[in-house]
Amino acid sequence: MNSFTIKDLENLSGIKAHTLRIWEHRYNFLKPSRSFTNIRYYSNEELKKILNISLLNKYGFKVSHIDKMSEDEIGKKILSLTQAEAQQERIINELIKQMIELDIVGFERTISSHIATKGIEKTITQIIFSYLEKIGVLWQTNHINPAQEHLVSNIIRQKLILGIEGVQTPLKVNKSILLFLPEAEYHELGILFMYYLLKSRGVDVIYLGSNAPLSDVAYVVKVKKPDYVYTHITRPASNFNFDKFLSNVNKSFNDIPFIISGLLTQTYEKKIQPPVTFKKSFSEVMKFISDM
Repeated sequence: MNSFTIKDLENLSGIKAHTLRIWEHRYNFLKPSRSFTNIRYYSNEELKKILNISLLNKYGFKVSHIDKMSEDEIGKKILSLTQAEAQQERIINELIKQMIELDIVGFERTISSHIATKGIEKTITQIIFSYLEKIGVLWQTNHINPAQEHLVSNIIRQKLILGIEGVQTPLKVNKSILLFLPEAEYHELGILFMYYLLKSRGVDVIYLGSNAPLSDVAYVVKVKKPDYVYTHITRPASNFNFDKFLSNVNKSFNDIPFIISGLLTQTYEKKIQPPVTFKKSFSEVMKFISDM
């Protein structure tokens, strides 16, 4: 059974911790347990409740009214929300609940249903991207079981690969890009999404996959001569040294643009040197693609 901190609930629901504490005293739907050091922690069921309540509250329902509803009534009210943004949030919350419950069949069905109606790119940008942003905090703090992470990641990975294989576009950009993940990095979802975006826009992609030594990357660059090299670093192993990696890149790729995106770029404060450039947000990544 998972347990979640009040900060986890804040990150996942968008409700400030201060507000959650007020709700605890005023209403009946949150009854956190306490650690031996008197720190609040919440169960799976409480997380699911707060996701439902926060969604209804955001779209016009008073918390005092929600508190009096049965779970069945809450579920019906959520399904009745018609705003496009509310429907997207409902699906994201559903994926979070299915991950927590290890409902892998339901998780895959939810994603497949959205792909069937909206297409792979909208599913990734509107649903999966937001979902990964929310639960990424839980992965970083080890507040979910690694088995949950692996199971849902593999499903998303499969959908991305199917999307990549199914790309058919009349677009053709006279550019090529080599994609890879460095040694000690195995989280492929970000780089696979990049593969899809580039291929769907007519860019030639050379994909080396995860855990690729820089010496291998340099060899392929020498032979294939791509216009760019690109990597996305999410959560490498603890022995990964980002400073050393950047130094080796500067030594090995001084004549080709080397693009890095991912979580590590958002917290790195030292000055970076050419040929390296960071793309710290999704909008920066999309601008890079559109400018190619």
